Amino acid sequence: MKIAIPVTNNNQIDDHFGHCDYYSIYTISETNEIAYKKIIESEQGCGCKSSIAGILADEGVTVMLAGGIGAGAINKLSSFGIEVIRGCSGNADDLVLQFINGLIKDSGSSCQTHEHHHGEGHQHGHTCNH
Repeated sequence: MKIAIPVTNNNQIDDHFGHCDYYSIYTISETNEIAYKKIIESEQGCGCKSSIAGILADEGVTVMLAGGIGAGAINKLSSFGIEVIRGCSGNADDLVLQFINGLIKDSGSSCQTHEHHHGEGHQHGHTCNH
């Protein structure tokens, strides 16, 4: 299994998918351990319009752990066979370990509009639902 996480330069999950510094791709071994971690540079911008879904799919990613992410980006990732778990925050390495141990569930909330980039009314889940 391969898991992708949009992260900041200090390995924290970025709370907005389209604005992350890069993506960390974790390869999970058959014994549910992190076997390998690869970094991919981000194309900064709207996640629903970027080519990142195809790039991640080509890398074999099947799960994305995300903070805030819009419906368009979720649909694009889903079309490439990538399941999105929303509402996550914290250290990316810790999140992967929690996920593979069954401790993370989707928050059910996503960014509804693109207007939130510069205004109010945007809600993010700031912790994973454990």
